[in-house]
Amino acid sequence: MENSTANLATRPKGGESEKITINLGPVDLGQIDLLVQEGFYSNRTDLIRTAIRNQLALHAQVVQETVSRRALVLGLQHFSREDLEAVRAAHQRLTIQVLGLASIAADVTPELALATIDSVVVLGAFHASAAVKTALAGRIR
Repeated sequence: MENSTANLATRPKGGESEKITINLGPVDLGQIDLLVQEGFYSNRTDLIRTAIRNQLALHAQVVQETVSRRALVLGLQHFSREDLEAVRAAHQRLTIQVLGLASIAADVTPELALATIDSVVVLGAFHASAAVKTALAGRIR
């Protein structure tokens, strides 16, 4: 039997959202629809978002311990062209490690990104121009 697809958007800190797609079997989807019809949730997304938040709350301590242990930036980290030019001028290189959203400004050139970024590890979303993502492809884990 074919799975139905439900879309939902999560809201990381910083106000932006990322759309994800999940596949659910017809029985699960039917139960969700029943709960929506009965007024427990306003729509499918509301139920799915609530379920995800409940699971994240359940595992909050593990997340916090892992963020500390792995030295991840939690939330939003943005790099402007000026930030990366300052890194280059200081003869330094960045290791970007983020749980949330990491973004590189649209005016950052692939050459500047390559000269200043050693590696990128993002659990969540990574926003950068297609050219910068292509240039950093071998450094993104």
